Amino acid sequence: MLDKTKATEALAKLWYSALDTHEPTQTLVDMLDPSDLKMVFPEATLSGVDGFVGWYEGVINIFFDEVHIVESVLLGAEANGRTEAKVAVHWEASRWNPPTAKSDRIMLTAYQTWDVTFTSNGSAKVAKYTVDRLEYLPNSAKL
Repeated sequence: MLDKTKATEALAKLWYSALDTHEPTQTLVDMLDPSDLKMVFPEATLSGVDGFVGWYEGVINIFFDEVHIVESVLLGAEANGRTEAKVAVHWEASRWNPPTAKSDRIMLTAYQTWDVTFTSNGSAKVAKYTVDRLEYLPNSAKL
């Protein structure tokens, strides 16, 4: 029997590990469900795999020394073959804005809603990814 909670938690950990290490684009694309994919970030709303690819290949040139720690994954309602997941992740990253002498450190918790689908082998894929809100830690730089 498919354990959707474990599959979704595994996906979240794999996703953020790949972001931390700036894995090749295809590694992350393989974690997406391309049918009607939508991703909503504070800075952009993306549609489809091509939208994600453009975003990802941009941000890996902005942020470095990234650390993502999944704090929670809670499954919710199921509809139309998708399961809603509330994901909370602690994120830290450095960013350098030329010509400043030093980089900035961003430290926050991101609260997100994902819609996930499940493959026939039981793995989860992201079909919709929405950043609901960001809570910055004290002394954090802002996006």
